[in-house]
Amino acid sequence: MKALILAAGYATRLYPLTVNTPKPLLPVSGRPMIDYIMDKLEPLEEIKEVYIVTNSRFYKQFEDWKANHSSSKKISVINDKTLTNDDRLGAIGDIQLFLDEAKVDEDLLVIAGDNLFAFKMKDFISFAMKNTPNFSIALHNIASVEEAKRYGVVNIDDRNKLLKFTEKPVEPESTLVAICLYYFPKEKISRVSEYLKQSRNKDAPGNYINWLVQNDNVYGFIFDDQWYDIGDKGTYESIKDTYKG
Repeated sequence: MKALILAAGYATRLYPLTVNTPKPLLPVSGRPMIDYIMDKLEPLEEIKEVYIVTNSRFYKQFEDWKANHSSSKKISVINDKTLTNDDRLGAIGDIQLFLDEAKVDEDLLVIAGDNLFAFKMKDFISFAMKNTPNFSIALHNIASVEEAKRYGVVNIDDRNKLLKFTEKPVEPESTLVAICLYYFPKEKISRVSEYLKQSRNKDAPGNYINWLVQNDNVYGFIFDDQWYDIGDKGTYESIKDTYKG
């Protein structure tokens, strides 16, 4: 199994903090945010190699981070060659770029570089293995329907199979939302390119999950532990000095 950390965005909502620093390298309790994601991956024997996809503006900073980061995993940084928010490939475009460059023929774990969560990654992997060769994603019950409007909201059956996925709904049907932690089985890696042939929306990964729900089987791993989606300055400021992983 390989792991891919998505880190090619320009995080304009966090300006000026992210004008010269990529969001995953912003300090949280004295460490780069991405370190906490690596902490979650480190115990997983299934994962031998971790890839980070970023852009031309921040490529060298991730290479410098890699040179100073100690890990049992092989770490590779991929440059998607974009320079601005206007010419970005989008999350799904970056996943496809990675699949093409790394020639992936293994199961794949995809993680957003700005998600911080407390549950053990091995629990998610165990859930995904139980449901393979289907797709699995992580789900979290949030505090209110109003807050759910900011995320991809899901409906599931009694086996945790996703029945419906709605990206940022005006009127959410539940408070169960998807986070950007996905398991793609090797048998179905090609579904990314299949989606891109049918859709022009390469950005929000939720659009791909919505398509999968309509065209394949997706199962949801529900967790109750702490989770932070660092999407704006307010969220970042609220945890930057207190989060411990």
